[in-house]
Amino acid sequence: MADKTQQVYPSVPATNGYQRSDAESLQSADELKRKKRIKLAIYVAIFIVFQIIVITVISLTVMKVKTPKVRLGNINIQELNSFPATPSFDTKFTTQIKIKNTNWGPYKFDASTVTFLYQGAAVGQVVIPKSKAGMLSTKKVNVEVSLNSNALTGSNLGNELSSGVLTLNSAASLTGKVELMLIMKKKKASTMDCSIAFDLSSKTLKSLECK
Repeated sequence: MADKTQQVYPSVPATNGYQRSDAESLQSADELKRKKRIKLAIYVAIFIVFQIIVITVISLTVMKVKTPKVRLGNINIQELNSFPATPSFDTKFTTQIKIKNTNWGPYKFDASTVTFLYQGAAVGQVVIPKSKAGMLSTKKVNVEVSLNSNALTGSNLGNELSSGVLTLNSAASLTGKVELMLIMKKKKASTMDCSIAFDLSSKTLKSLECK
């Protein structure tokens, strides 16, 4: 009886599925890393743009140094005498000198004077003491003012006094420095130019205008 021989074929390991799965895993990992890098780049770009906006805003607002303003405040008349025939006048009043600082840092200024004038000739002065106006604030200096026409010569004062209105001017110049962030100091000079009109008949203030 003839022997039956069976041919045995070696089994081939089924690795195609595993290889495909490993390749897909590697591809997914690379894709995930790429997305993370893109997100990081976007975050960095947003942060840089934000910093640029902040720096621009600070440079246009906080770091921009503005000239402080010097003005006269309300005038409270104590005495007001006028003599058209002489002609002469004298007056006493209280007021405030206001130094308005709109900067993001204090304005330190030196001592100065406010000069009151009639048609360009001085009729009196008051002192502004050395001080400072704080950040975004107004420094108010209370003063008592005494003015008279004793030093005036060759003016048309008599005609003006007869009209019933006396117009004077006040002028001042402040020099100082604005300090920002405790490291930056910028020199700034402020000036006052005010026009004051007195009603001689009622002995009251008619108008006060400052430029």
